[in-house]
Amino acid sequence: MIRTNCRPARRSLRPAGASFRLAPLLLAGAALSGAALAAPGAVLAQATTPAAPASRAPATARTVAAPTAPAAAPRPTAPARPAAVPASAPAASAPATPISATPIPAATGATDKAAAPVLDLPPAPVPEPIMVWTLADAKALLAVIDGIGAEGLAPADYKPAALRAAIAAGEGDALNEVASKSFAWLAEDLRDGRTPMSARVQWFAVDKDVDVNPTDAIMARALDSHDIAGTLAALAPTYPDYVVLKDALARTPRADAKTRALIRANMDRWRWFSRDLGEYYLMTNVPEFQLRLVRRDKIVRTYKTIVGKPGKTATPQLAEEVENVVFNPTWTVPQSIVVGEGLGAKYLNNPARAKRDGYVVTTLPDGMVVVVQQPGPNNSLGMVKIDMPNPHAIYLHDTPARGLFNTVSRAYSHGCVRTERALELGMMLAMLKAGKTPEEVTAISQSGKYTKVPLTSPMPVYIGYFTMAKDINGQLITWPDIYQRDGAVLASFAQPRQPKTGQRTIDEKVEAIAAPGL
Repeated sequence: MIRTNCRPARRSLRPAGASFRLAPLLLAGAALSGAALAAPGAVLAQATTPAAPASRAPATARTVAAPTAPAAAPRPTAPARPAAVPASAPAASAPATPISATPIPAATGATDKAAAPVLDLPPAPVPEPIMVWTLADAKALLAVIDGIGAEGLAPADYKPAALRAAIAAGEGDALNEVASKSFAWLAEDLRDGRTPMSARVQWFAVDKDVDVNPTDAIMARALDSHDIAGTLAALAPTYPDYVVLKDALARTPRADAKTRALIRANMDRWRWFSRDLGEYYLMTNVPEFQLRLVRRDKIVRTYKTIVGKPGKTATPQLAEEVENVVFNPTWTVPQSIVVGEGLGAKYLNNPARAKRDGYVVTTLPDGMVVVVQQPGPNNSLGMVKIDMPNPHAIYLHDTPARGLFNTVSRAYSHGCVRTERALELGMMLAMLKAGKTPEEVTAISQSGKYTKVPLTSPMPVYIGYFTMAKDINGQLITWPDIYQRDGAVLASFAQPRQPKTGQRTIDEKVEAIAAPGL
């Protein structure tokens, strides 16, 4: 069990006053909220003094161009599962004919008290559709399977020999069953990733692609259009890093098995996330110690980060949404410090010191002592908290200990992501996503008062773990595996493919000791 509590740094290494030029930032933010978004990088470049390139641990670099993969044209959605298909989808001519599909049992909230004790059984495999295949479509599928190594997957996982034999025997039930199974397995891996949940250490990001693009709809669309290759190719992640890794795989000699395996593992990590990450989003790559503000898959602004220490406070992989920006936050001290380190007793015995240090101490009716650090330059969360509600109490925040951003390997926190120039980022979000004017956001940030600004539309935020990807300067980099998460993914690729079970996140539980801040 991994325990996180986002316990921030408690000593200030540098005064927490704003260190960036405020006026240009506000002008940039105002421009970003309007038509000037067409060139966000150029606008934001004026916002602050450009940050120096991030220091990083020794890495293996390759300079790689960053081609943008052309988006595949959308195809009509098959009527195999009406609930998952938009009502406006055009009807396909000569729809594919489902032969059989095992229905998914409806969920029920009732508990059968007379039932036998629940056994700890592995999740059942996902039922897969069987549809009618022509020889031409089956041959097209076989060609895709034979070349799927270019996508970092292994042809053998999709039973090419059995499909080849079924094609030789001609159209009929046997071909329908074999081709449907091979197609479904390949579509699932391209859409959701090949890595089984058991090998995704601390993976808590729910991929919604299976909901918006279910397997039976993909198969029906492919058969209706007779474009097997195009339908499967359209499942690839849209983020440019995926294409960069794919190109690197093509250039890497087969003799370099270790590098090829690492590339394949990191290509698959992109499939774990939703294919479309949104127009605006925040993306942090934990081993890189960087956060990106992104629009339409292009980096607008970057921020150094401090992430969780290896072990029980490692930062998990998440896909959440920023709902609020809290300016001048308070920090509720975790009980592990209040009780375990005696902070509560110290301040109860000396109220004057508690006030002088900026803390309010309260004793609840049950005897529990609550210690809350008040807003101010020495607050452990700094000047802003970027709130993304989740069961793990993980969020982005400022810090008074800004000198740590100058170190190379920045894994110091208790799980949360301390963010360089977090006040700049919070002000930008308040203008972009909460409609605040430059004057309003300036007044709020400088008031010294706790102020929560709800966003009118959430900002997606993704916490990923890529040990090979483009860095913020566009180079393909290999980063140290600081949490030792590569081994399980690499080992899973060395084993036969496991059937999908419908499980969305890992079974491992993360318990938040306390939720700092309010």
